[in-house]
Amino acid sequence: MGIDLRLPVGTLFALLGLLLTVYGAATRGQPGTEPTGVPINLIWGVVLVAFGLWMLLLARRARRAPSSTP
Repeated sequence: MGIDLRLPVGTLFALLGLLLTVYGAATRGQPGTEPTGVPINLIWGVVLVAFGLWMLLLARRARRAPSSTP
């Protein structure tokens, strides 16, 4: 049985989302980072972290589920 694809995808998205969230929080309020008033880096960082954690949760849940093959 191979590795569940949700594990590396979830890890990748969670780490990239964490980096983007930290960057968005660190640059919040600086000139030129929020031309429309919306901290887009911060928002999308949180979205990426949530998606990554969801994928990791699904991978963990699939690992715990009993296999139906003998």
